[in-house]
This record gives sequence, structure tokens and C-alpha cells, in this order.
Amino acid sequence: MSEKPTVLILGGCGFIGRSLVTYLLKNELTQEIRIADKTPPQMAWLNEQQTKAFDNDKVEFCSANLISAASCKLAFAPHPTSGRAWDIVINCAAETRANQDDAVYKEGIYKLSLNCANEAANQHVKRYVELSSGCVNSSEKTPLKEDCKQDPWTGVAKQKLKVEKELARINDLSYTVVRLPVVYGVGDKRYLMPRIIIAAIYKYLGETMKLLWNDAMRLNTVHVNDVCAAIWQLSQSPKADGQVFNITDDSESTQGSISSLLSDIFGINVDYFGLVMSNLTKLYPTDTVGEINDKHLAPWAEICQRNGIENTPLTPYLEEEQLQHKHLYLDNAKLKDFGYVLQAPKVTRALLMEMIDDYVKQQLFPKSLAL
Repeated sequence: MSEKPTVLILGGCGFIGRSLVTYLLKNELTQEIRIADKTPPQMAWLNEQQTKAFDNDKVEFCSANLISAASCKLAFAPHPTSGRAWDIVINCAAETRANQDDAVYKEGIYKLSLNCANEAANQHVKRYVELSSGCVNSSEKTPLKEDCKQDPWTGVAKQKLKVEKELARINDLSYTVVRLPVVYGVGDKRYLMPRIIIAAIYKYLGETMKLLWNDAMRLNTVHVNDVCAAIWQLSQSPKADGQVFNITDDSESTQGSISSLLSDIFGINVDYFGLVMSNLTKLYPTDTVGEINDKHLAPWAEICQRNGIENTPLTPYLEEEQLQHKHLYLDNAKLKDFGYVLQAPKVTRALLMEMIDDYVKQQLFPKSLAL
């Protein structure tokens, strides 16, 4: 591309979307950015850096419900000033809440994504990037390549896999699929952040944090900055057209390795119920999840109140899906062979503290627990 490309980010107010906006502006990679989202930036809990990025002259916000084909068409409309079509379209939009009905996922993932992909084909965009889930693979104890056995084990992943298969059937669509594990970094609310909050609660309670299963359960991770940089590199290459890539770091993270970092940060002890005891919870999963959330929600509300936090999007609340004994373990050899070099190859204490400190600065995380 002789001139800098124009970029349309669908679901651009979400965790990965907002990170893409700041990444593209910081590195001066694009001429124009449009963010399409049903949530306005003013209600998206942006931090100071993200707010400045969204206020940049190169950035335009478009209110859109992409489940509607008509709204989707408006989101793809050429830029009002330059009249240019969008060169790169990155789909970060999806229903990501756990334990929803299949109908909710079918509409909020399958229908939404196909609306966007078909419109991208109609507009002849140079590259369409679809964010998919690492959970489309089976939950094996060995690292899984992109072409390994597929056995999606979450409601989100089941619809994401259907979307992946449909993309290959759309004529005139140049696309790349990226499968993501647990994504963390500044702005994360749903991935590692609930675990961080729960560890903080046990610091407050002065108790051992006891977790289901064991420390060996695989929990692959990747920093959001690597997600953004890898997506951009893939979107610029003809070699990535029609390809699927796992984007994961080199940590080979497990429940134990993550918990060890949290133990260090908050000065708490960690223990596990083990496989035999944890398997008994499968008999009454709803009751188990209810008990766990009851244990955490009341202290969290109390801590927030003591720190003068009246409203925060952060919560220790866990869904049944998040407590399954499933290994999320992806192989990143294909991404490395492509030439991508990880910026944050390992999860570190400093990277987790960066997340906590950002929320403390916004007065959304109790300062007393971060000291």
C-alpha cells in the first residue's frame, strides 16, 4: 500500500478494539480510523490515554448495532471527508458474556459476523480480520496447532467456529482469522482481571485462596499489545490471506503459574481442591458457582465502599463456563514462522501490576489492596 491504509474497527470500544485504536495511532500506521460500536466511548470506561486516542482528529465514532444488516451497511459507509472506502476491517465485535442461550450467541456472533464479512466482501476491502476463540480447539494437555481437532467447548467458541467455516465460502473476501487465548493487559475486565480481583479479596480476608482443580490446568495467555501488533502484521501480508493463526505467548501459562504471580503481588497463600473433590462439583454446578460468587461479592462491595468507589465495571463474579476443567493450550509456531516476534513473551508481575495501577488511577480498583 503506497499510502497509509484506512481502518474500520468493529466493536472498537471493547478491550481489544480500544487497544487497537491506541496502537495504530501511537505507531502512526493509519490515515483514518472509524470505530463502530453500540456502546458510546463516554460509557466505555476508557482511561486517559484511550480517551485522548478516541478524541484524535483521525478517529471517527459510528454508533452501530451490527446484528442489523442495515446498521452494518452504515458502519461500512465510506469516510465522510475523504470518501475513501475502508482498506482494513477488524472485527472485534461479538457477544462475549459466558453462559448465554444459544440463540443469543447465534445472533450476537454468527449473524453479526456474517453481516460484517459479507459487507466487507461487497466493499472489496483489502483485508478482513476476524477475531476467533482458542476454545474452538479440543481441550487437550498438549499444544494444539491451527489444524488440530476442533471440539469447541464454550458457547462463544461454537459460533466462532461456524463463522470461521463460513468465511471461506464468501466470494471475493480476503480474510484472516486469529484465535485468541486469555488476553490480558490494560483495560481487561473479563479475562485475568476477575482472578486478580479474587486474589485481592483473599488479601483483604486474610485467608488462603483455594481454587478448583489443580495448578497444572493450562490457561494460555497473550498480552493485548501482542494481539494488536500481530493482527496488524497479518493484515498487511498477502501470505496471511485465507489463513488461521493462533496468537499466544511463550508462557505456557497454567492456573498455577498465574496464581503464583497473584500470590506474590498480594502476599497470599494458594491451595487447590484437587481433581477428585473438584469433580464432585459437576453434580451441582449452579450451586457451586453460587457459593463461590457469594464468598467474593460481599467482601468486594465492602472493600469498594471503604475506598470510596461507588461505581466500577470490575467484578469478581464468575460464570459456570469459567470454572470448567478445560485446558486452553495453543501452539504459536505458525505465527512465529510467519515472522512475528512477541513483545511480551511471558506474563510478568510488572505487566499485571500495570493493569491494577491503571484501574487504581481511574478509581475503579481499591487503592488499599494495591499497596
